[in-house]
Amino acid sequence: MAEQEKNPADEILESPVAEEQQADAATADAAELPDAQTLAQELETVTTEMDELRDQLLRTQADFMNVRRRAEQDVEKAHKFGVEKFANEMLPVLDSLERAVDSFDKEDAATQAIREGVELTLGMLVSGLNKFKIESVDPQGAAFDPALHQAMSLVDAPDTAPNTVVAVVQKGYTLNGRLLRPAMVMVSKS
Repeated sequence: MAEQEKNPADEILESPVAEEQQADAATADAAELPDAQTLAQELETVTTEMDELRDQLLRTQADFMNVRRRAEQDVEKAHKFGVEKFANEMLPVLDSLERAVDSFDKEDAATQAIREGVELTLGMLVSGLNKFKIESVDPQGAAFDPALHQAMSLVDAPDTAPNTVVAVVQKGYTLNGRLLRPAMVMVSKS
């Protein structure tokens, strides 16, 4: 057999300098690989960052739910109390119709038809207001409640208990349980 020719690249690989370069390359690869402590620190950093992002996500979701709940409550209140301004405008009309009915002489036949017409109109207005949960507060004989009543004066009333409503000057009204106008009353002295 013929002697094989040596490849010049093989000679370089077999030389001591080449072996030294290969050893240096292996050492450099080992140096580039992070040790266990560095990996643990990086893992801890990533885990901490992930926990912070999860916490931020949960807070954002909670804020969103709160905003949504508040918006639903606002819509509900708008439905319940949307007629409040209208009701406040109708209360003086209601008072006037009640005073008109009270001013008629029940015995006078000439005004009987007018009185009946005003009573029917008053009844329709009260019925319409009741459909929208507008209810009167007529506390005659009840205990004085500053949340629902406005005291106009204190009067001597020996036959009634102290702080009792003796007379109602003007009825009060509520809308869905919320006070529209307090009842103006006279209260017995203690």
